[in-house]
Amino acid sequence: MSLPPPPGCNVALAERVLVRFLQEECGRAGFSRGVLGLSGGIDSALVVELAARALEPGNVHAVCMPYHASDPQSLRLAKESAGHAGVALEVVDISAAADAMFAHAGDLEDLEDPGVRLRRGNLLARLRMVTLYDRSARLHALVLGTSNKTELLLGYGTQHGDMASAINPIGDLYKAQVVALSRHLGVPQDIVVRPPTADLWAGQTDEQELGFRYDEIDALLHAMVDRRHGREALLRMGFPAAMVDAVDTRVRRNQYKRRPPLIAKLANRTINLDYRYARDSWT
Repeated sequence: MSLPPPPGCNVALAERVLVRFLQEECGRAGFSRGVLGLSGGIDSALVVELAARALEPGNVHAVCMPYHASDPQSLRLAKESAGHAGVALEVVDISAAADAMFAHAGDLEDLEDPGVRLRRGNLLARLRMVTLYDRSARLHALVLGTSNKTELLLGYGTQHGDMASAINPIGDLYKAQVVALSRHLGVPQDIVVRPPTADLWAGQTDEQELGFRYDEIDALLHAMVDRRHGREALLRMGFPAAMVDAVDTRVRRNQYKRRPPLIAKLANRTINLDYRYARDSWT
């Protein structure tokens, strides 16, 4: 039995909604500029295209933050992405800062150890976000998120690292929808067809780590989350039991990454529990 296809995307409507979202939410927060990391991947390439349309290219500051072990193609594609969107690109080599952090930890040399690779990747992701938030303060520019819905549901990202942002225009788009909208907006073909990778070590790809293709994961998540099908219905649709259970476990285990810090309740009005005014009420 073949699996259902991944969810589609009304690209013209998505473009209008997301451009307006960026304009309105940046304005409500008191910002007219945006800053984001450009990795050479499709997610950040899509966000920079949307930001350029919403805020004007001159108000978007992109930052590429290579480490000395990064694939040189990542920097090349980041430059191509920024050039296509017409935005300024700053290159910040994080190698010296990262190596100092690795040396200070003292036990991050064995790259064959999955735990070491995870810790090194987390440190790199958080160091990049430190860089972006420093630019945010310097330029008075809001940090724009680049995590898609597939990554957020799976917890495939680093808290306070690549998952951090002030606002995220693509967090409700599955990876397949990111690809469709990217093609619509003219993201360079080399970026669209590049195998998704966090570029944490040589040859690393997202799908290799996740164990399934993005199209398969998107189809399952769409059925599980958006259409609210239970396990038995998913099995009847053709999804293998091992895949359903593995993805469901990841979604459940990573809920903590998708919510603000949980605050212990002591008072009558607790932030994010009882005190949840929309920020619009203050404008």
